Amino acid sequence: MKEIKLIALDMDGTLLTTDKRLTEENRSALQRAAEAGIEIVPATGRYYDAIPEPVRTLPFLHYAITINGAQIYDIRNQRVLSRAELPCETAIRLMEYFDTLPVLYDCYQDNRGWISESLQAKAAQFARTKPVLDMLEKIRIPVPELKAHIREQGRSVQKVMAFFRDETVRQQARDYLAKYFPETAVSSSVENNLEINASLANKGNALKLLADLLGIPMAQTMAFGDDLNDATMLRAAGIGVAMGNATPAALAAADVQTASCDESGVAAAIRSLLGI
Repeated sequence: MKEIKLIALDMDGTLLTTDKRLTEENRSALQRAAEAGIEIVPATGRYYDAIPEPVRTLPFLHYAITINGAQIYDIRNQRVLSRAELPCETAIRLMEYFDTLPVLYDCYQDNRGWISESLQAKAAQFARTKPVLDMLEKIRIPVPELKAHIREQGRSVQKVMAFFRDETVRQQARDYLAKYFPETAVSSSVENNLEINASLANKGNALKLLADLLGIPMAQTMAFGDDLNDATMLRAAGIGVAMGNATPAALAAADVQTASCDESGVAAAIRSLLGI
């Protein structure tokens, strides 16, 4: 097995269990890998402060890939190393399109989640799990009307997200975005959402950029993921590992498969593939 110098890990459905816990088995495996000189890098659709505290406070973390690759964050020096964001005008056009559909949408800007008050009130209609409902109700900052708020700020947006009740509408929206918003990258992290980033903002690009900054060949990187927003990273890494609970898109992009997130699949792969 090739020498690995960097491990990038998706959070939800990968490093974290279904109920968003970091298992002791996974934590210990990451600790051993870090002690072996491997950079451990969270790679998540979340913004940095929304990474669960048990992960965010791991003492051996130096960097994080956040917001589906829209940002690479230097944790020790508290500075952004790269960013790829949606222009304000593009974000507003996306929201205007979503206004024509029976969806709930929100966005990330300035490393915070924002949502219209009227849409947040409907969160229970669109969240299929309690963790997603908690995210929409507790981690989003409500504003009277999101498009007006973004216009007033006049700054770029890190990501726009939409949550659907009808899978047919979700697929129609995906087709529409591919045709009319070619400047964006569309992915998903839960079964009923779409996440829209700038075209250059994906986990694969961010992993390549960070590896280059650290002088690490891509052949010496390893990545774990479970969903569509992890596919570029799984393909880019020297070893792409899909979780046992992974979607078909993640499985197709990966080199190997491990156990599920609820079975500490990250620890199992680090043990079996790296002997750590």
